Amino acid sequence: MNGGLGNYWVVSIPMRTRFRGLEFREAVIFKGERWAEFSPFLEYSDQESATWLRAALAFAHDDLPALKREYVRVNATLPAVSTDEVADVLARFSGFETVKVKVAEKGQSISDDQARIREVVRLFPNARVRLDANGGYSIEQVLGLVRELDGINIEYLEQPVSTIEEMAQLKAELGGSIKICADELIRKSSDPQAVARAQAADLVMLKAQPLGGIAASLEIAKAIDLECVVSSAIETSVGIAMGTYLACALDELNYDCGLGTVNLLAGDVASEQTPKNSILEAKPVEVDQALLQKYAAAPERQKFWRERVQRCLELL
Repeated sequence: MNGGLGNYWVVSIPMRTRFRGLEFREAVIFKGERWAEFSPFLEYSDQESATWLRAALAFAHDDLPALKREYVRVNATLPAVSTDEVADVLARFSGFETVKVKVAEKGQSISDDQARIREVVRLFPNARVRLDANGGYSIEQVLGLVRELDGINIEYLEQPVSTIEEMAQLKAELGGSIKICADELIRKSSDPQAVARAQAADLVMLKAQPLGGIAASLEIAKAIDLECVVSSAIETSVGIAMGTYLACALDELNYDCGLGTVNLLAGDVASEQTPKNSILEAKPVEVDQALLQKYAAAPERQKFWRERVQRCLELL
């Protein structure tokens, strides 16, 4: 297929567990100097998706950054599952020291979140726990949850509320007892530094594809002058490779990265990129042609992505 990227393939890979409302993860895979991935979420506008395409094209063709480390540690990621599913989901990860727990899922209660968190702590009492709400809580809900979880060591709260003003107020209310990490307020903002100016976060989440690529992400990290952590956008190993290079290029990195999410997929396009004992190395990914064929998307989804690629190319 041809759409301005040279030959590319559209894949649809089943999720092991429904995550972020997804049952399948769709992606465009192509090769320049190295393999790259374009996989904005389906509901994203063409304008926002074009930033993801810019990132993919840069990773395919541009020089890689100078690395400050050869590998990174990654956390386990737990979707908003019921307590009786926690052990099975986390069994897919090995050697982890940190668990990122999804909370504030639509249709669930804070009691569901508390039960999921407590089950993680019961099963892995020595693991660090971080909570990701995707902006789904109110300030009052966060403060109530923190009170209920008193005694549990929460590493940080990722995007607990949705606005900069709420984040700043919550940060002041918590008084430094728990760190706050900004995610959507960085990658969906035309002014990522606004979070730092408002003193609304202690650290920021960097995601290479949504931010426009490795170079753009490093510029944001330098300008924003807060601690950083790197995570994925639930990509295949090809997209994860971009995130791993970003993480390994940061001047400072004090947190396990959310780059182990291939374990949430029931397949992949590469054979050897899954984290081993929660370690990921910065290295090129070799895509398996047989896997590209195995997970080829249905014709109507191929058409959807061909048209989307073309529209986004026209915006670059």
